[in-house]
Order: sequence, then C-alpha cells, then structure tokens
Amino acid sequence: MNVWSISIRNFRHKPLYTFLSILILSVSIALLLAIQQMEASFKQQLENNLGNIDMVVGAKGSPLQLVLSSVLHIDNPTGNISYKEAQKLSKNPLVKMAVPISYGDNYKGYRIVGTTHNFSILYNATIEHGRVVQKPMEVVLGAAVAERFDLHIGDTFLSSHGLAEKNDHDHEEPLTVVGIYKLTHKILDRLIVTDLNTIWDVHHHEAAPNDNHEKEITSLLVTFRSPMGFLTLPRNINSNTTMQAALPKYELERLYQFTGVGVKTVTWIAYIILIISCITIFISLYRMVRDRAFDLALMRTYGANVPQLVKMVAYEGLLIVGIAFVVGILLSQIGVRFIFEMIMDQYKQSVPLLLNYKEIAQTGGLALLMVLLAIGLAISPIIKMNISKILSHEK
Repeated sequence: MNVWSISIRNFRHKPLYTFLSILILSVSIALLLAIQQMEASFKQQLENNLGNIDMVVGAKGSPLQLVLSSVLHIDNPTGNISYKEAQKLSKNPLVKMAVPISYGDNYKGYRIVGTTHNFSILYNATIEHGRVVQKPMEVVLGAAVAERFDLHIGDTFLSSHGLAEKNDHDHEEPLTVVGIYKLTHKILDRLIVTDLNTIWDVHHHEAAPNDNHEKEITSLLVTFRSPMGFLTLPRNINSNTTMQAALPKYELERLYQFTGVGVKTVTWIAYIILIISCITIFISLYRMVRDRAFDLALMRTYGANVPQLVKMVAYEGLLIVGIAFVVGILLSQIGVRFIFEMIMDQYKQSVPLLLNYKEIAQTGGLALLMVLLAIGLAISPIIKMNISKILSHEK
C-alpha cells in the first residue's frame, strides 16, 4: 500500500478545506516572519545611522524630533542655533569632536547638508571618486544619490528650497559635484554634503567671512571624549543655555518602547491566527478520519496496520504545513519589500533586508509543533478504532 499516494489523493479530495488551512497558516507565518524581520532591520539600521554621534545640540523643542531630523534626517528641524554659541560648546574639554550641520534644501527629495570635513569621520566614510569640498557651491554625493541620479564628477544641478521633494522654488546658483563617497550602508549614502558657506550663501546670509555672530546652524553633532560627558553636558546645556541637548541612543530607545506596543500587538495577532489555523487543520483531518472510518476499517482488514493509517493522516498534515511555510516566507518577503519601498519613496531611507535564518527556523518549528499537535488529536479515532463495529455499521 502506497501511503504517500493515498495522502495526496486525500489532500486533493477536499480542496476548500485544504486551501483554507494553507491560507490561514501561511498568513500567520508571514506575519510572524515579517514582524521579526522588520523589527531587526529597523533597529540595526537606526543604530547604524548613529555613527559616532553621542549627543545632538539644537534649538529648543522635542528631543526626539531633534534626533530624527539631525541624525536620521527624516523629520523637520526644531529651529536654528547660533554658530558662535555652538563653537564655544565644541571647545569644552569633554568634547572630542563637534560637527556643525546646516540644512534646509534638497535635490529631488534628498537632503543637502552643509557641514565640515569631520562629518564623514562620524560615519567612517571615505571618498571613492573625486575629492572633498574645497570651496562653496561644491558638493560630495552619497553613494545612493550618485547611483539614483547617475551623477558624476563635474556634473551640476540646482537645489530646491525646503526639505520636500515637490518644490518649485529652485535656487539660481548651481552646485558642482566634486566627489562621491564610498557606499557605507548608513544615512550618509542618501545625503548631499557641502560646505557650511554654501548653505549660508544660497540663503543670502550677508555676513563677513570671520563674523560668526550673524551665522546660524541647524544643529551640532557631538562625540564625547569620556563617559563623563553623558553625565554632565546634556544637563548643563538644557539648563544654562538657549539650546537643547538630546542623546540619540536614549531617544531611539524611547522610540522602540513606543513602537514596541504595536509590534507586540501584531505579534500576538499572528499567534492567534496560528492557533486558529491549527484548529482548522485539526477539524479538517478529524473530519476526514471520521467520514472515512469505513474505508479505513476496510483497509485494516486487507492488511494495513495502525502506523500506516496514522502516516496517511500525518503526511497530509505535514504537506499542508510544508506548503504553508513556503507560501508564508514568500508572502513575508513581498510584504516587507513593499513596505520598505514605501519608506524609500517617502523618506528616502533604504533599509537592508535582514533575513535571520534562526528566526525562520524557530517560526517554522513552532508551526510544525502546532500542526503535529493537531495531527495527534485527529488520529485518536484510528487508534481507538473498533473494526467489527464500523464494518457492521454499528455506532
């Protein structure tokens, strides 16, 4: 007796039940895998984009907004601060490096950041083609920007005022590409870096070359010399200056806590769907065993033993979980890629797709365990089968 071929026929005999079982189980697997993958990808990308930045100093307002705008470049700035006051802070003995940044323009949605040569050091970035900025109106492109718009050394383009992509207010002064950074897989890949004077010039800041009092920047990115900086500088800045200090790691941890509630909710929904799918599989298999009790009893009289009948039911359940697992992986990857594409279109932020095989194995193992439990409950009539009663149609 070919147990496998009989299982295949049973599998195809009730297409509606089979389809529903596979659909529900694959959706639960897809949700679990997608949530795990997105959580891991977002967390790693956010931590990656921090670079060597320990503290951000900017205008008073929301500290989280300050971090999102100045470190991750996905929000509007809280305002501007005095460049002269920021320079005083950079001379503090607890500060190892302080990098001023100023922005407010974009090129087709990609932000243009005015800063110093130390900006690339925060991300351990090096020039792949060309050179660094040496004078105003020169720019160095992140690798993703250069690839997206097919820009090369010597090309020129006009920047647009504001941070929104759809803005008809273009500046008259063209920017010239003099360098392209190597790919870093960090936020720098999606930025256009220039000199501070470029930002001031295109916004018509009429200031003397050495007169810092009239100049403003968006924020200051700080790296501490020692852990003592974490304990004293943020509190001192927030209490005794007109500026605001925010710690990126602390603010992002708070963000994880806020979003973690939604992640846990979706995860529990996925587990509930998984349980429902296993109940559906149990009902399907159990009905098959009960409805075909006469055929199964007849097979016993022709030499089939209990293990063979159990295998027939088990193979059908394992076939369902195998197909659902493959479909679930495909659905999760399609869904995650779709979400990441939307993020890329809206925020110009690319997130790497991290596929953790350990989590895939754990999710697959959990689904298999649940289905094995359903199979175990469904085969109980086979084990307790009374052949003589069934064949004589007795209840």
